[in-house]
Amino acid sequence: MTTYAISGAARGIGLELTQQLLARGDRVIGLCRQTSNALTKSGADVIEGVDVTSDDSMQHIGELISHSSDRKPIDVLVNNAGILSRENLDNLDFDAMRRQFDVNSLGPLRLTTTLLPYLASNARVAIITSRMGSIADNGSGGYYGYRASKTAVNSIAMSLARDLESRGIAVGLLHPGMVATDMTSHNGIPVAESAAGLIQRLDELSLENTGTWWHANGEVLPW
Repeated sequence: MTTYAISGAARGIGLELTQQLLARGDRVIGLCRQTSNALTKSGADVIEGVDVTSDDSMQHIGELISHSSDRKPIDVLVNNAGILSRENLDNLDFDAMRRQFDVNSLGPLRLTTTLLPYLASNARVAIITSRMGSIADNGSGGYYGYRASKTAVNSIAMSLARDLESRGIAVGLLHPGMVATDMTSHNGIPVAESAAGLIQRLDELSLENTGTWWHANGEVLPW
């Protein structure tokens, strides 16, 4: 049985990942700010009060896991929590942009370093990013905070891949596609389809391909 820890597990992609992994027999620790009925009923081990922007919250998570009766190491960490706002050149909201950096860029780094002592020796770490963080692929502009925060987390993930390789831990960046969730006003592909692709990429993540940025469909994306 593989143990996964997934942030943002209460809804959307995080919830669907949780449900699909549980259905195939894996164990999931669902990390969320506040649980949902679906997450509570899923069979995951739920940890609420997880705010990836808060150092106090990170300390709380570490204490809960260290004192857990089930001390099995985490095999796969999925940094899924994220937010989006829609700034354009005529409507810049710098507070919203800073918030996106804190959640989307620094959040995965906070959570990964917090859980590092509890990761298995051959663990895998994934960050759910976005194709909108690609500089080469930006053909439409706008979304200043979201794009920049995802570009930043891509850089952070590459540094993690280099720093953790000697510890036997692989790091991957995953773009879920345009998925029909609350974030996209339910436009895009079904959540189940995206999650199935993401799980396949997680299964393929290894030290041989650490630092790679994939689309959920298997395409390697441009930086």
